[in-house]
Amino acid sequence: MRETVRSLLAKTFGGLSEEILPGGFPLIKGKVRDIIDLKDELLIITSDRISAFDRVLSTIPCKGQVLNELTIHWLKETGDICRNHLVKQVSGRSMLVRKCNVLPIEVIVRGYITGSAWRDYQAGKAVSGITLPDGLRMNQRFDLPVITPSTKAEMGKHDEPISSVEIVRQGLVEEALWRRVEEVSLKLFARGTEKAAARGLILVDTKYEFGTLDGELYLVDEIHTPDSSRYWFADSYEELFERGEKQRKLDKEYLRQWLMEQGFMGQGEPPEIPEEIRIEVALRYIQAYEQVTGKSFSPSAAGFEAEEYKILSFLSER
Repeated sequence: MRETVRSLLAKTFGGLSEEILPGGFPLIKGKVRDIIDLKDELLIITSDRISAFDRVLSTIPCKGQVLNELTIHWLKETGDICRNHLVKQVSGRSMLVRKCNVLPIEVIVRGYITGSAWRDYQAGKAVSGITLPDGLRMNQRFDLPVITPSTKAEMGKHDEPISSVEIVRQGLVEEALWRRVEEVSLKLFARGTEKAAARGLILVDTKYEFGTLDGELYLVDEIHTPDSSRYWFADSYEELFERGEKQRKLDKEYLRQWLMEQGFMGQGEPPEIPEEIRIEVALRYIQAYEQVTGKSFSPSAAGFEAEEYKILSFLSER
């Protein structure tokens, strides 16, 4: 697979440009995804762009396809828990979805105390309004998963933790709907935990986004991908936890760690990412896909020309 990935370095899909789109299709560009508004539906295109420290830095072969197909995999695995916005897959990196009224809250479910929650806990702070018990250790499993919501910040700014009480008090989400969101989030996390365990993984924490359509709650956006979730390897968890050491991860921290070693944490000019680093990041995304799904990964739309052709062909039929 390494040599296959190497051959795709010059064929990554950086996203669409408005110049090639047929008239009448507005294009919204995010850090990683491009969205085409089709009135009642959206075409979500997951590019190969990669960001770290809120900066788009490069492209990674196959990344868009991995994230797109992983999300589709999980939407199908959880469709019995909550409606979701998926209509169909259009290409390796794109899917057609129903347009929903997206709630202004990211729902973060944590099964373990780590990351920003651990840092807040060490500083004696509540975590999204939740006061955790004394005596917890880094990476310790909670007796029950906890929901730590955050507001959605504008691009370039950071999300801010918010309590469930404040969400309702500020009128961000109506109380009955928010209770439903909490209930569904815990069920989704339980399903993700169960499926991950069967693959030798621990779903540590993740984020969900929701919207409404015709009075119904819908799960939207990506779900249980390496970009939205933290996975650890189950076979080494206990030993590493008892020693107080870092857990083995299945996520994109490899790139962030490399950037920090070069002295870059979001400020100033980012370093050029060497080919071997881009290849390694790609292989880790592919490993995540295969480890989580139990399926072999096969690039279905490797070149940007093939991806553009499929997307433009779809749009020409609209």
